[in-house]
Order: sequence, then structure tokens, then C-alpha cells
Amino acid sequence: MHSIRLISFGYLHLPTGPDHSPIPPAADRTEDVRDRLRDPAAARNILDLDGLNPRVQDIVLKTPGARELLTNLTDYANLPAGPHRIALGCAGGKHRSVDRTTEGRAGRERIPRLA
Repeated sequence: MHSIRLISFGYLHLPTGPDHSPIPPAADRTEDVRDRLRDPAAARNILDLDGLNPRVQDIVLKTPGARELLTNLTDYANLPAGPHRIALGCAGGKHRSVDRTTEGRAGRERIPRLA
């Protein structure tokens, strides 16, 4: 099993190219979760929290499509010639993408299997 680097980033904080489009970090696969997962910052009283907070994690995981995305990323990560880097980007990089790449997940260097 090889190690995988999980990268969390915010599209609003990226450098831009000549056409003013954001330039995401180099990765074998980049997932833009802005349209795929509801923004937890829109939920009540969590704007100041980040993806390390259990409340944010709960909201992100309960978002329709989140579990399917994790399953798909897990399957991708487990391919024999699997990726070395997977990048997950949301608008600010504080809620959705952070939750998927931190709090024990990145430390195991694998996207976790869902229970």
C-alpha cells in the first residue's frame, strides 16, 4: 500500500492564471465539492467553526452525496496503481474540504472506508 497525500484547499484563495481562473494544487485527482456538497457555512452558528469541529463534520457527512463521494474516492485510492495526491477544494477551504482531509483521516494517509 502506498501513501496518499490529501490536500484541502479553497478556490477563493488560489492563484489565478492568465484567464483569471483559479489554479488548483497539483494532484492526480481534484474534486471540486462546491457544487457537490451543501456549504455547511450556510448552517446556523457554524460560520466561525472549521472542519475539525464535530458539528461541521456531522453536517458535511449528512450532506446528500457526501458518502457516495467518499466511497468513490476510497475505491480510487485503493486502485493498484492508485494516486499519490488527491485534492479536495471548496470555496474557502475551511469546512467541506477540511473535514474530508483532517481529524485522523489524513493521518491514516487513506480515505476511510465508511461504516
